[in-house]
Amino acid sequence: MDSQETAMLEIRRCGSQPSAPGSPNYFTGSVRVDPLMEAKEPGRVRVASVTFEPGARTAWHTHPLGQILIVTAGCGLVQAWGQPPVVIRPGDAVWIPAGTKHWHGATPSTAMTHIAIQEALDGTAVDWLEHVTDDQYQAAAKSVTE
Repeated sequence: MDSQETAMLEIRRCGSQPSAPGSPNYFTGSVRVDPLMEAKEPGRVRVASVTFEPGARTAWHTHPLGQILIVTAGCGLVQAWGQPPVVIRPGDAVWIPAGTKHWHGATPSTAMTHIAIQEALDGTAVDWLEHVTDDQYQAAAKSVTE
């Protein structure tokens, strides 16, 4: 291959990969994960569309190289440990720095979909921690509506 040639593009067609329910080990409530793309080595990026029904959310977790969320539908919440929760809406992009303990999900009354983009380090893109309790979630939701 000469210096102007490039490898073939890879296009994953919509619907070409099955949706999967979010594991109750990592999510509370009804969550659907649609994998979009995982880069081949030496790439590390992983991308998924995640839909949270009202009240659904992730467990607390971190990412070794950070995470970007791009909200595509609905209304959600994101919260870093020790920080106030923030409402996120379609078109919002959120950067979560490496190692930051956080959670994200839908509001109690509105579903939310986001694209999640993260890179794997030594094969790990996320480190799952404890679940967000109902009390933590309700306090977060209440604090952004007052």
